[in-house]
Amino acid sequence: MSGAKIRSEPLQPSRDCPLCPRLAAFRELWREREPTWHNAPVPNFGPVDAPVLIVGLAPGLRGANRTGRPFTADFAGDLLFPTLKKFGFAVGEYRRDPADGFELRGAAISNAVRCVPPQNKPLPAEIRTCRMFLDSEIAARPSLQAIVALGRIAHESTLRALDLKPSAFPFAHAAIHDCGRFRLYDTYHSSRQNVNTHTLTPAMFEAVFARLRQDLDGASRLPWGEG
Repeated sequence: MSGAKIRSEPLQPSRDCPLCPRLAAFRELWREREPTWHNAPVPNFGPVDAPVLIVGLAPGLRGANRTGRPFTADFAGDLLFPTLKKFGFAVGEYRRDPADGFELRGAAISNAVRCVPPQNKPLPAEIRTCRMFLDSEIAARPSLQAIVALGRIAHESTLRALDLKPSAFPFAHAAIHDCGRFRLYDTYHSSRQNVNTHTLTPAMFEAVFARLRQDLDGASRLPWGEG
């Protein structure tokens, strides 16, 4: 997609999307167990004209899969959302509830896989199948300038959606890659495991968004500021 295909509306999975049988079966299991939960593909969060798209891995079982908003009530959101607010990408108070009034400004959030996977581990085939929605999401955002990949899977799926080879853009925390009209920023995922093991610290995570903020504020320079 490095040729910058532009679509007016992104393709969205249906509530009962059947494309990944294992994920559909897991979804039905949890609909029976918890009928008041969202238990469906989780839609994106944030304005369509945002210059920044943050790409995560997949909804958490008791987080976004329950609440219906990306990262909401997930451990990862407890670091992500305050960081976005700190650097001017959000307003309001995040309270782990989609009715909290928290709003993204200048950023939006999507996932490489829209449905919750067992053990939080989507299969390669499921990542490939769901990529059509990420591809469409990127293509429907003409104002998009930067993409933040939370983790290696999000990084690789984003590159493939852009028709780029991951081998040419190796993942590393705080790495920055120029990808045509986009700049791709890498960070370790703000997961419980990464934070608890100090693989990712709040300071490390905030540094990625501080650089992103700095770059966006100076994006009139060429060539990245074009288009």
